Amino acid sequence: MTEMDYVQGVSLYLPLLLLIGLAIYTFRVLREYERGVIFLLGRFWKVKGPGLIIVIPVIQKMVRVDLRTIVLDVPAQDVISRDNVSVKVNAVVYYRVVDPQRAIIEVEDFKFATSQLSQTTLRSVLGQHQLDEMLAKREMLNRDIQQLLDAQTDAWGIKVSNVELKDVDLDKSMIRAIAKEAEAERLRRAKVISAKGEAQAAGKILEAANILHQQEEAMQIRYLMALQDLASERTSTIVFPFPINLIKAWLHSDKDSNGDAPTDTDET
Repeated sequence: MTEMDYVQGVSLYLPLLLLIGLAIYTFRVLREYERGVIFLLGRFWKVKGPGLIIVIPVIQKMVRVDLRTIVLDVPAQDVISRDNVSVKVNAVVYYRVVDPQRAIIEVEDFKFATSQLSQTTLRSVLGQHQLDEMLAKREMLNRDIQQLLDAQTDAWGIKVSNVELKDVDLDKSMIRAIAKEAEAERLRRAKVISAKGEAQAAGKILEAANILHQQEEAMQIRYLMALQDLASERTSTIVFPFPINLIKAWLHSDKDSNGDAPTDTDET
């Protein structure tokens, strides 16, 4: 192959290659979840897509934007709570681009900006709450962080749909202190419940004693029930209590019978 043939071959295929490259650059295909921000001579022109779009080489430039929800894993942040407890907290942020024009024009890199803003907002919001609230009120904290992030990223054309706190890591000494506090709280509740039970039982016993005191028949029935319970026990010695009021009743009946009986002087 001579040099002349090589030059002729290059001159023949070079225009074809240029046409193919120009066609690839001119015709773009955007998926359903993609949009193209078109700049004309450096100025914003319009947002195109999805489907087949035409970009004029040199004059126009396209920036591709994904509209799907992006899952951002916020790295663990050192947070000092309002009660001066140091914890490590990480979270997950779900957001998506709702305005491709503002997402490209208003901020240099919306993904990096959203990540940095999420970290600072996480530390700021959690630093205003106590440790107990971080552990017990996660739904409230998630909502507060989401609303604050959504308000701040609205200027960038970004919608923060959800924020979830993943882990709240504590120091080992703090974990032991919390365990002791929880144990003390359980003991306190147990004592309070026991005291309430004793107070209720004492009230019922006093009520029963008043009923037995007012009605002698009830006392006699209770006495017979006690004798029945003693008889059912397997003991060799049984002591039968005898109510004083019954003895007085029997003595009174004996005196009445002796006073009514006739004497010898009366018969004579």
